[in-house]
Amino acid sequence: MNREEIIRMAREAGLDPDLWNYTDAFERFAALVAAAEREKVARWHIGSGYTTGHGDTIEDLLVELEWQVRESEREACAKVCDDIRNDWKTHGDEMKTYAAEYLANAIRARGNT
Repeated sequence: MNREEIIRMAREAGLDPDLWNYTDAFERFAALVAAAEREKVARWHIGSGYTTGHGDTIEDLLVELEWQVRESEREACAKVCDDIRNDWKTHGDEMKTYAAEYLANAIRARGNT
């Protein structure tokens, strides 16, 4: 948030930073609120088993979360293929076993591109 955004939000909230000359206090207050929100998102990331990302903004954290969710989904799909491969392997179906293994590897490889 920049200074103009903070002043605009203060006015929308019914405060008049020009009249009271509390603009610096509003900026500090806005920074505290933003930090609390970042902390809340970071705690959720950690509690959900995700890292907190590399950056100081909510946007940085969300970009990191999006990447990690994609990785988790990709691995979940590959594990389904692993399970199918193991089932077909116990039934002696070599061709289907190979196909399921190929698909699991292809899914995992998508994360490396």
